[in-house]
Amino acid sequence: MNDSPGWAAPGSPSDGQGSDAGRPAAQPSGTAPGEGTGSGEGTAPGAGSKWSAAQPPPGQWSSPAPGPAPQPAPNPQQRQNPGWGTQPGNPYPGGWDSTPPAAKPGVIPLRPLGLGEILDGAVSTLRGHWRPVLSVSLVVAALTQIVLLLVQRAWLDGLPVADEDLTRAQATEVMGNTALFYALQYFLEILGLLLITALLAPVVSRAVLGQASTVSGTLKAVRPLAPRMLALTGLLLLGSVAAVLLPMLPGILAGSALLTALGVPFGFVLLAWFYVTFALAPPALMLERGSAVTALKRSTKLVKGSWWRIFGISLLIWAIRTITAMVIVTPFVGVALLAAPEGLTSLFNGSAAPSWAFLIISAIGGVVGATVTVPMQTGVTTLLYIDQRIRREALDLELARAAGLDGYGATSPADRPAG
Repeated sequence: MNDSPGWAAPGSPSDGQGSDAGRPAAQPSGTAPGEGTGSGEGTAPGAGSKWSAAQPPPGQWSSPAPGPAPQPAPNPQQRQNPGWGTQPGNPYPGGWDSTPPAAKPGVIPLRPLGLGEILDGAVSTLRGHWRPVLSVSLVVAALTQIVLLLVQRAWLDGLPVADEDLTRAQATEVMGNTALFYALQYFLEILGLLLITALLAPVVSRAVLGQASTVSGTLKAVRPLAPRMLALTGLLLLGSVAAVLLPMLPGILAGSALLTALGVPFGFVLLAWFYVTFALAPPALMLERGSAVTALKRSTKLVKGSWWRIFGISLLIWAIRTITAMVIVTPFVGVALLAAPEGLTSLFNGSAAPSWAFLIISAIGGVVGATVTVPMQTGVTTLLYIDQRIRREALDLELARAAGLDGYGATSPADRPAG
């Protein structure tokens, strides 16, 4: 028997035919098959040989004549089904590697996603489930802007008059207070982003399945996980602060302003690494219902090997969100300037900023801008979490079963990475 594993090459001998045993000896020229080779004894057909007694006459097998080789007649079936390897009755033309199109029960197809599909899924979630999305985003944005408004008012009251001569110590104090104010504003924005991401993760997951969401249903799903969500938010906020301050700590301890300033860019680099590494923790907590520490570990595992991809997508959506928010807030700032005590003149002498009218109208613009734009970024983050699990854990099969798609995944995509 042939011992080759799996299959033999085309044209290779089969059982017993590949050896010389039992093969008749070469016949002399002019000797008919079955005649003796010199002893006068004939060999009966089939006796010790598998060669047929009926052989073609000599000279019938000749080499092809010189010239172009004849072409086979075209197959009508191939003309009807163009493409490499397309078979009759195959409903998915395109070759042997063609796969059925992915099912799309909701806002995204159930397969690894591209950038455009992620952005489209986030916008579709906002448009199709706007009631719970805007309700949650509005409450968190309003609370964030109220805190920021009070802090900004206190900070502006502490600033010296514009025409006042400042000593070096006073100028240093003003610069330090200003840096603290903008740092607080930044971390409040991160806090609101984390909270909205966690609160809207159930809404995005239901949108992926093509299911509707309500405000009451969203709150019911979030309520049991509220303590863990707050714990995770606190850990991420403390980690963000530590990431920024750690490179500046040597300069702060040494009392060197130069050394502290040199640590600022390293702090932002470390903050970017921290944010991307743990960006998927809020949706992991809400959709897997683990602890805060488990969610941090899950985010680290899912981001590993895809850090730059997640960083690029997050940076792009952040830029889009920032530009969109500026477009929304700008008319409110114009109205705030007109409502200031001195009108547009206050823009040049700096008297508009401390007025309550200017601060309140600007805060309203900030609430509107955050309410509309922040869900875009939180939706992208949750879809990135789902995309990473589809790529590594075949989550699309679980989503298809949850969406009620029978028989989905019977033939897995050939290019799916191993889990």
